[in-house]
Amino acid sequence: MIGRLAAVALAGALLIAAAVRADDLVAEPDSYRTESYRAPVPTTLAGARVLSTQDTEAIWRAKSAAFVDVLPRPPKPKNLPPGTVWREQPRQDIPGSIWLPDTGYGVLAAATEDYLKRGLAQASGGDLGRLLVFYCLEDCWMSWNAARRALTYGYRNVAWYPDGTDGWSRANLPLQQIQPEPRPEE
Repeated sequence: MIGRLAAVALAGALLIAAAVRADDLVAEPDSYRTESYRAPVPTTLAGARVLSTQDTEAIWRAKSAAFVDVLPRPPKPKNLPPGTVWREQPRQDIPGSIWLPDTGYGVLAAATEDYLKRGLAQASGGDLGRLLVFYCLEDCWMSWNAARRALTYGYRNVAWYPDGTDGWSRANLPLQQIQPEPRPEE
């Protein structure tokens, strides 16, 4: 009888633990995320593959994809006192990536959307079937938004790496300092 009670208690505890974990999951939204971009992300992206660090590393080593970083670039502060030197913070990226900053917001200005479209065409060589891997940082909706947007542009082989450079760095994989792709007005 005691063994049976212990088994029932254990089963109940496991069910409660599973329910708590399910409550922690973030549901995939119906549209783009437009606020609180640094927050837990879903584990899915309809129409795209979601990659682990191990998956991403294998793709990177095989050179079988174009890697696209969409992390925003901090703007130069307005009204800096005369003579103030402004130095942009360097970005450490997965080697070989293209950096298209500010293209992961939920709503894009027309010029920013054109910049993203041109960057993706460059990264993919115009091949809508070329594998594109989107990332930024861990718990950052920017890469989720950008990958979803690429699907709407007709790209058929889209992957999302939700751990981004944080997960890459934790795995002691190489990083490389890169500059963003220039915008037409730059």
